[in-house]
Amino acid sequence: MAEYARLTPDQRRAFRRAVVLFREGLETGQFHPSLGVKGFRSEPGVFELRWAKDGRALWEYGDPVPGRGGPHVRWLRIGTHDIYKSR
Repeated sequence: MAEYARLTPDQRRAFRRAVVLFREGLETGQFHPSLGVKGFRSEPGVFELRWAKDGRALWEYGDPVPGRGGPHVRWLRIGTHDIYKSR
């Protein structure tokens, strides 16, 4: 994803750390409170995740991938609060 590539190295590390917690939440059905996972405004099926003080990501559940267990997640946007401006 091009937006991920535009993150600074520190931002990418912070995002990857958050993804570890996020995956655990997908498996257990309960996301870590620090991630602030919640539905995104009025877009049904889209969720937001907080990976840093000004780090945000938008995602949605995708169709299951054959041969892979667990939910499939599609990352829609990754960046700062600015990702909300174009949605």
